[in-house]
This record gives sequence, C-alpha cells and structure tokens, in this order.
Amino acid sequence: MKLSLCMIVKNEALALPKCLQSVQNIVDEIIILDTGSTNKTPQIAEKYGGQLFQYP
Repeated sequence: MKLSLCMIVKNEALALPKCLQSVQNIVDEIIILDTGSTNKTPQIAEKYGGQLFQYP
C-alpha cells in the first residue's frame, strides 16, 4: 500500500518546511497543489521531492 500526503497550499513558505520534514520519511509521495503563492512555497515543495501542481 502506498501512503500519499496531499496538500492544498498558498503562501506557506514559513510552515511548509517543518511540515514536510515531519513526514518525508513516512509517506511514499508528496503531492502539493499550489493555489497562487507569491513567496517561495513552490520551490520549498519541490525541494522536499513533492509533485507540484499549480492552480490559479
């Protein structure tokens, strides 16, 4: 069985690193749907190996 973390985010650059660090060794995949961030949220998601999808 595969365990996925799916998140909908916007401008979560401050909270996202701690969140992703806490689960990166538990989940099999990270899926992030970014809804128009204007900070480094997308780059952080990719840094932790997340599949990044953009939704305006």
